[in-house]
Amino acid sequence: MNIDRWKDIIANIKDNFQVEDSGKEHIEDEGGVDIEYIVFTSSQGKFRLEFVSKPVILDKKTTFSKRIGSETAVDYIYSDTERNEHLIAYNWNDSEDNWQEIDAKSFS
Repeated sequence: MNIDRWKDIIANIKDNFQVEDSGKEHIEDEGGVDIEYIVFTSSQGKFRLEFVSKPVILDKKTTFSKRIGSETAVDYIYSDTERNEHLIAYNWNDSEDNWQEIDAKSFS
């Protein structure tokens, strides 16, 4: 998934379905995660699509000591230029009153 394909999907949804909510979120964890989402209603129910973009992990450094009771810490080094992008789809479950992730295998 890339940003151009995401823009095409958004345009298609806005043309064909009723959009209830859309927006962007930025989370500072994991090197800075950007989430762009859209919530819409179709004939099969309410859906939420999220386009998640986060930096690629370049290296992982583990800090530890061989002493008993010492802590272990893992530090990640993130790329400033390369990003990993993917799409997550959710379906609204009325009985549980929350979003449930749709398995990508169910699309085929």
